[in-house]
Amino acid sequence: MPDSHKRPDLPVPDTPMMAQYREAKAAYPDCLLFFRMGDFYELFFADAEAAAAALDIALTRRGDVPMAGVPWHAHEGYLARLIRRGFKVAICDQVETPAEAKKRGGRTLVERRVVRVVTPGTITEDGLLEARASNYLAALARTGGAERGRFGIAFAEITTGELILAPVTQDGLAAALAGREPGELLVAERLIQDPALFELFGDWRDRLTVQPDARFDSENGRRRLAELFGVATLDAFGDFDRAEIAAAGALVDYLELTQIGRMPRLAPPRRIGLGAAMEIDAATRRNLELTRTLSGERTGSVLATLDRTVSGAGARLLAAHVAAPLTDPQAIERRLDAVAYFVDNAALRADLRQALRAAPDVERALGRLSLGRGGPRDLAAIRDGLTQAAAIRGMLPADPGAGSLAPPPPAVAEMAEALGDHGALVDRLTRALAPSVPILARDGGFIAAGYSERLDELRTLRDQSRRLIVDLQARYANETGVASLKIRHNNVLGYFIEVSPGQAGKLAAPPFDQTYVHRQTLASAVRFATVELGELERSIAEAADKALALELALLEDLLGEVAGRADAIGRAAAALAGLDVAASHAELAAERRYTRPQVDDSRSFAVRDGRHPVVEAALQAAGDPAFVANACTLTPDHADGASIWLVTGPNMAGKSTFLRQNALIAIMAQCGSFVPAASAHIGVVDRLFSRVGAADDLARGRSTFMVEMVETAAILHQAGPRALVILDEIGRGTATFDGLSIAWACVEHLHAVNRCRSLFATHYHELTALAATLPHLECHTMRVKEWQGDIVFLHEVVPGAADRSYGIHVGKLAGLPPPVVARAEEVLRTLEQGDQGRAVARLADDLPLFHAALARPTRPPDEPSPAQQLLETIEPDDLTPRAALELLYRLKAAAADEKGE
Repeated sequence: MPDSHKRPDLPVPDTPMMAQYREAKAAYPDCLLFFRMGDFYELFFADAEAAAAALDIALTRRGDVPMAGVPWHAHEGYLARLIRRGFKVAICDQVETPAEAKKRGGRTLVERRVVRVVTPGTITEDGLLEARASNYLAALARTGGAERGRFGIAFAEITTGELILAPVTQDGLAAALAGREPGELLVAERLIQDPALFELFGDWRDRLTVQPDARFDSENGRRRLAELFGVATLDAFGDFDRAEIAAAGALVDYLELTQIGRMPRLAPPRRIGLGAAMEIDAATRRNLELTRTLSGERTGSVLATLDRTVSGAGARLLAAHVAAPLTDPQAIERRLDAVAYFVDNAALRADLRQALRAAPDVERALGRLSLGRGGPRDLAAIRDGLTQAAAIRGMLPADPGAGSLAPPPPAVAEMAEALGDHGALVDRLTRALAPSVPILARDGGFIAAGYSERLDELRTLRDQSRRLIVDLQARYANETGVASLKIRHNNVLGYFIEVSPGQAGKLAAPPFDQTYVHRQTLASAVRFATVELGELERSIAEAADKALALELALLEDLLGEVAGRADAIGRAAAALAGLDVAASHAELAAERRYTRPQVDDSRSFAVRDGRHPVVEAALQAAGDPAFVANACTLTPDHADGASIWLVTGPNMAGKSTFLRQNALIAIMAQCGSFVPAASAHIGVVDRLFSRVGAADDLARGRSTFMVEMVETAAILHQAGPRALVILDEIGRGTATFDGLSIAWACVEHLHAVNRCRSLFATHYHELTALAATLPHLECHTMRVKEWQGDIVFLHEVVPGAADRSYGIHVGKLAGLPPPVVARAEEVLRTLEQGDQGRAVARLADDLPLFHAALARPTRPPDEPSPAQQLLETIEPDDLTPRAALELLYRLKAAAADEKGE
């Protein structure tokens, strides 16, 4: 490995360096400690053993001390793997150079301090984050005393500065957490011990960070927040209750602890009140495959299908909208107006999306700079992003009737205004930053020529000195007569003169021995130094050091100006993301023929020619026939209107797809997106429940049926009049009569108690009898067509009930052996003909193997058997012993087939 990447001599126990290590480790006992030593981060003792196992790196020992290390320049990759495995890592860095340590006198050990703690919710490095996904840190608190039972939750995205506070009920906790999927969840010790929350925390056990109860004190939290935002009271930001303040205070306290005093830039808290967003629990999100498919992939999910954003910030905002659809019709209409504006102005939309593609991720660049982890490239990202913001603002008409475009709706106009005017900052950053900037400031070269006269002078001196090296090499070669003489440089010797071993004698002999001082002998070269070369080296080093120091000072000045304008820059970044989302929805609507929904405070749900967005996209991608659109009309506000559709029909006919597409249309409409339908009138849905498909929960010892019952129980307890409930084949996982009874009772409860809009798919045709007694229930079925003994699934939903399930036909399509299909049809006919008990007994006494044998096709009497046909092809005189033996095996197999063995 190169010299610069060699691991240093490692310390042994009880050395000053190990004392330094033990002091740092004692302060962070629950973290792996990355201890900086030269070009490596070293880990010791149990930390080394854990990291070696998790990272599959070498575990070594020095005496009795286990050790492992990762290269400093490549530590982010190892850090990402550790964070994904659930570890927290404290970074203990060198905070001074060896030269600075020597100046202190006495102890010359380089000072090291923990500069940050990396946890799943506080990652800021681009290499550890998904550009198109948010990474939230969450804190959950519950108030005591008279308000006991009230919960508050706080979410922070430290890379973008977003801070959200929300009240939440105990029933809504799972949905609130599932909506934003925090990378880390902070909870108090007393809360983790509450048996009522064991199941909830079990789902998040890999992301839990337990904190002392004192950090969730609401009064301390209020003081911390007021100090953070420089205000005397939080009233201007919203009417927060004690639980919300306690959660936010604990979150800010945790950020101070992990960031070691360097707080990220956080925007003022934004409150999301109870009922402000559609509540979607974790099971429903999973069943609908909102953000991930059932196999855990993002590709193929609803979000991936809807996403046409062209920036990371836009993708993150779209994900947030899908996770928490609005329930305020006016706010939804504002979003829809923005989408309609870009649908109607295709050329503007294309230009806007082209400009957004060129805009870097300003949000995350600003977040890194606020934490002191940014560099020249983050400044360049802000410069380029604000440049594109100005270009985009110029595209949008500022005044009604200006240009050929119609005036933009309020939402677009407000985003255009939020882009702001950053001309002075952009001009300064353009003048200050070089065309190509390094990632790390310590590499230098990021300040443009001409920006600082003094810096230009230092660079000229540095570069001229380097040219003097070239001139000096030519002079030395000429005066010594060694044409191959070279002046080289490395980090150990600095500048030196190098000649071949055969020429070294000339420099070591008079008259040159007084000028050229021997430094090093290698197998292939001998190295010398001169006083003149040493002085020139010091001149170069001084000039380079002074130039870099001045560059860093200029960088700090630029960072200060950006920090002073952080709020305005943050608003511009948010506006860029909002415009990207609106244009993305418009692009999707134009591409897929989506239409604008009508969303209001009614309880109607009227969709004409609705389609499933993911299935339709998959069919188009595969070149398959077009998706069959279907209507769905629920009008519980009307005296004779339906609130429940009971949907029957065979498997493979499209029941589950029909149920899911209507749930997704409601989500899309309330996100502010156009929808896949000819028209849609959606009365606001405040809670969405979907129980479509289930699987065993082995970790909790639950069968598929138990999982189904738990999810169904939650729906029946929580669904209110404004909810939309999607239920598919409730009761199928147990005995027929038990399942039918459960399904029957669930339909009655939804109709009489929950009184919500519901789609209920079932194979229990007996449930259709409920239409006679439940006035708000309508029966619909999936249309099929029988043709020459087969059935064709038409995927159409029509009024009425299915007369049969066609399950045996589906089994035939799946490839069941013909004897099994024939026997199944016979059993079905027997069961349908009379008393079921006697029919089952008669079938049990029958021997199905005989039926299978009788069902096997027989050979006509005059047709030779396979064995006879084989014998007719044999020439005995031509058979070798081996061929004869193989023939016997073939004859035996043919005879066995003939007997049906």
